[in-house]
Amino acid sequence: MSDPRNTPPPLPRSASAPPPLPAAVLDGPGSPQDVPPLPGSFPLDTSTLPEAIRNEVEAPDPVAIDTSAAELKDGLNRCPKCGATDIRPKLGTDILVCLYCRHEWHGARMEEEFGLGEAIDQLRGTVIASGARDIDADTSALMTFKCTGCGAEVTVNTESTMTARCHWCRHVFGVNEQIANGAVPDAVLPFHIKKEDAVARIRQFVDKRRMFALKAFKEQFTPENVVGVYLPYMIVDGNVSAAVAGKGEIKTREYTRGSEKNKQTYYDADVYQVERQVDFTVDDLPLESSAERGNLDTRANTNNIINTILPFDTKNAVKWNASYLAGFTSEKRNLDVEKLRPRLEDQLLSIARAQVEGTVRRYDRGVRWEQEQLEVHGTRWVAMYLPVWLYSYHQPGKNGGMLHYIAVNGRTGETMGSVPVQQWKMLLAALTAGTIIEALAIAFLVAST
Repeated sequence: MSDPRNTPPPLPRSASAPPPLPAAVLDGPGSPQDVPPLPGSFPLDTSTLPEAIRNEVEAPDPVAIDTSAAELKDGLNRCPKCGATDIRPKLGTDILVCLYCRHEWHGARMEEEFGLGEAIDQLRGTVIASGARDIDADTSALMTFKCTGCGAEVTVNTESTMTARCHWCRHVFGVNEQIANGAVPDAVLPFHIKKEDAVARIRQFVDKRRMFALKAFKEQFTPENVVGVYLPYMIVDGNVSAAVAGKGEIKTREYTRGSEKNKQTYYDADVYQVERQVDFTVDDLPLESSAERGNLDTRANTNNIINTILPFDTKNAVKWNASYLAGFTSEKRNLDVEKLRPRLEDQLLSIARAQVEGTVRRYDRGVRWEQEQLEVHGTRWVAMYLPVWLYSYHQPGKNGGMLHYIAVNGRTGETMGSVPVQQWKMLLAALTAGTIIEALAIAFLVAST
């Protein structure tokens, strides 16, 4: 029997209840006034907030469109005819083909499946498809599947690939479940341009610039090393209003003063206050959602050439299926919606200026926009993989050198790139061209005299 003297005295009330606050009012450091209120216990009067913050606080939460494919969650994309899992895209089309029975079928078009091309002018707030949700940095890049054929475990590293084959029973697995690491988008636009065609286009592009190219580049140029890669984009629909204001000028007189070398031309113009307002919608505006590709550091890389091969026919994108990536590589998205909003707003303002350009042509001296206002009523965000053939060449030099790219649009074949050149050849050509022009000008003057 235990000694009652060693037993602790009973608590006066439930151990979970907090002790009462002292009767005296405490206002020093560490007092109750210094402790923030519990979440939800402190009402927020939004009327006292600045307008920009108030609008953000009162805005509705993003609405998600569920684009996940429940039937592919186990990683197995089976042929609807024979049940085999060895599925590949049929190059040049949007069709999948079973390599066992040769059955062919077309994936569901994203826009038709989820009505993404409809009611853009009625968008309000932010609508985000499930594949475009915020990335969880703690989510592992490794996906493990249990093979239903033999029971073995198959691991796929989404950092570098989206498909894998069971080494025991040869089942093919694809990452179709929308995990929170940005590896699985909502849709994919399959390749139409075959590798042979891309190689020919890259070779033709370089041949036109071979005269000025670096000797080392010409010796190492092997367009057969081109890689087919799916690049991550956010495809955005938007319902927008914009207003711009500035000064427009109409020329009234042009005259010169001075003589010979001191001669200068002057203009007189009437100056007007110009204001324009426009409501418009954008349909399928592409934004790069990879920070690496969006880093346009022209001292280190030529990433900017990716934008020169736009547009893509994103209306033909199909619902995500990892089988379309068989034989290709991919890059993960690492930018969320909020990170891309500033870039979206810049592009929307550019569109707004273009929209009003036709109404200010009478100002023949131009219009200088001094104030711009943008109101985005609603947006819809869809994550998508777009197909690009990429050829790269590293030019040694200071600070790590320069990484040159030649890119081919995997749908249209549009080709653009950067070829490292020998500067002295360019300078010599410029001087030669200048000499020829001067000689022609002198000959013309002599003939006129």
